[in-house]
Amino acid sequence: MSETGYMRFFPYDRPYENQREAMDRIHNALHRGQDVLFEGACGTGKTLSSLVPALEVAREQDKTVVITTNVHQQMRQFVAEARAITREESIRTVVFKGKGSMCHIDVGYEECQTLRDNTRAVVDAEQDREQLERRQRELLAESQDGDGSAADARSAVMDELEAIEERLEDLGDQNVCDYYRNNLTEDTDDFFGWLFEDVRTPDEIYEYAERQELCGYELLKEGIEGVDLVVCNYHHLLDSTIREQFFRWLGRDPEDVIAVFDEAHNVEDAAREHATRTCSERTFESALEELADSDDPRAEDAANVLSAFHRALVEIYEDSFGFGDREGVGENWTDVPIANDDRKDDLTLEFLQRYSGRGIDDDLEAAMKLGQELDEEYEEAYREGETATRTECQTLQAAAFVSAWMTEGSTEGLYPVVAVTRDAGTDEIYGRVELYSCLPRQVTGQLFDEIHATVLMSATLQPFEVTEDVLGIEDAVSMAYGLQFAEENRRTFAVETPPLFSSDRDDPAVQADVTETIHDAVRMTPGNTLAFFPNYGEASRYADRLVGRTDRTVYVDEPGQSAEDLRQQFVADDGAVLCTSLWGTLAEGVSFDGDDAHTVLVVGVPYPHLDDRAEAVQEAYDAAFDGTDTGWRYAVEFPTIRKTRQALGRVIRSPEEVGVRALLDRRYSRQAKPDLGKYSVNGIFPHAEREELIDIEPGKLKFAMLNFYGGHDAYDGEPPTP
Repeated sequence: MSETGYMRFFPYDRPYENQREAMDRIHNALHRGQDVLFEGACGTGKTLSSLVPALEVAREQDKTVVITTNVHQQMRQFVAEARAITREESIRTVVFKGKGSMCHIDVGYEECQTLRDNTRAVVDAEQDREQLERRQRELLAESQDGDGSAADARSAVMDELEAIEERLEDLGDQNVCDYYRNNLTEDTDDFFGWLFEDVRTPDEIYEYAERQELCGYELLKEGIEGVDLVVCNYHHLLDSTIREQFFRWLGRDPEDVIAVFDEAHNVEDAAREHATRTCSERTFESALEELADSDDPRAEDAANVLSAFHRALVEIYEDSFGFGDREGVGENWTDVPIANDDRKDDLTLEFLQRYSGRGIDDDLEAAMKLGQELDEEYEEAYREGETATRTECQTLQAAAFVSAWMTEGSTEGLYPVVAVTRDAGTDEIYGRVELYSCLPRQVTGQLFDEIHATVLMSATLQPFEVTEDVLGIEDAVSMAYGLQFAEENRRTFAVETPPLFSSDRDDPAVQADVTETIHDAVRMTPGNTLAFFPNYGEASRYADRLVGRTDRTVYVDEPGQSAEDLRQQFVADDGAVLCTSLWGTLAEGVSFDGDDAHTVLVVGVPYPHLDDRAEAVQEAYDAAFDGTDTGWRYAVEFPTIRKTRQALGRVIRSPEEVGVRALLDRRYSRQAKPDLGKYSVNGIFPHAEREELIDIEPGKLKFAMLNFYGGHDAYDGEPPTP
């Protein structure tokens, strides 16, 4: 007899321990339309625990499930799980990516929109011509049989045909997309039959469409309506404009969608990024060139206001350079603080001082209206084939940003900032201006209010009340499940090395103690060791110190390096150590399974770089949540410990694996809490994980690891000498 209820979507013999309970609770919550905060360690089966009950509720209540992530590896995992489900219970699944990764002719969004419109206009006209030609042949035959009225009707049809021919002649010079044209003119039933035979990845769709010379992206948009499950990226839900279009393609209102967010501890930063507005100095320069070429009388007023803002931007960052600072500007964006506590920001003040004219609002209105007209002209020129690419109106973009800057700049949770960078090609320094969004709930709160229900799942969501506050979630059902694997197969140590306060990191004695402890851990590990540090600089420092002390290969992760290439080199080795930043790409979403790594070290408490932007987030949280030190805890402490917990989770990925996880810094120790006071971070860990932490002196770590790994027969041959 086939399964009933949500278990019909469960593709394996039986759930993991606690997985059935999690599915029950999630099913009940989604049925009631409640949001769910679901923390589950590796081995919990979070994806299926969320997806299976979501699909059942969607089937019961005629909704669509959207599962989303910002980690590419997880996208592949979702596809694998969806394929397994499809083998048991038929579901229609679409894996959706942005147009940029699926376009066969590599054009931007605006160009694509114009090409679609042009192509459809041509095809519609050709189809009209075909119908009229068929009709005029029918009328000709009728008139030859003596039907006088048919002759008159044929004359009218011939007039229409002549008009259509003229229309097609006009359209003949316009830019069209041959791939999209084939979508409109050829039978695409085979594509949709193939699409829903299985769960197809975007790459598979692209390759199939390329062979058939079809536009797979547009076909996907047509076929997405009414599906059971969609796999997509965060921006399909977090960007309000994209979300509106996305739901329209789905044929769903927001209340008809159940959303599942994977790696949900990243939603905070992703939402902040989607809400932030920026405008580059290059945009202002292009806008002013655009206006200089225009003979429209409004161009002078538009240039007046935009040039004043542009000059103010340049003046601000130029004045910020001290001796040697200009030469030190690199290819990464560097912030120039401009915010003030007691008055407008420095850029606005400089702009107001430089501006002179009939009025900022009037000039901006002129710039906006002229920009809109220019944008329409560029659209028409591309449509008519007068230009090979669709020109973006820089005046419109610059004017829209300055308008937002002046009207929204003082809004709670928005932080004004200028940044500078160096162009690698020209060696030129240029700036950008940004309205940085400090409060993610201004994005996520509206989303969670609109859709039916949401599951946010991660290995590191606790404290749940903080997640609720930051993301604007109310009355969520929360649940947490720790590692389900046998505890005797792992050890988690809080090693009482000296606290790596930033002021002590250059202390030779501290460096010697930490290096010795890392060296001991690497020596006692039967295989590879992962070592995470507060930043890339510290990772490089200790990698250099290890090179002279160990015969093991030392790999160093560096900014800009391919993380996947480095990972593959590392896991192919045996007995190596990889030093990286906890804030890099290897700390989460990347698995080190089996013998890839046995020991993971987190060296120091990896607080993020506390710049003015981070201070602004803390102040915004303090104001929003009205609590002493709330900003510090919400914006710094909890995210740091979440990152630490993510790093610890890179090893011990299956029940058979054996490994050691070690935190090297007294601030993690329970025993040191009374001495360290507010500097201790032990109490920030969830209770179950605190209970598993074993305080240990640095000199005893090698003996503890020797006993642990030796007790599991993990050493190949003779164990190392302590």
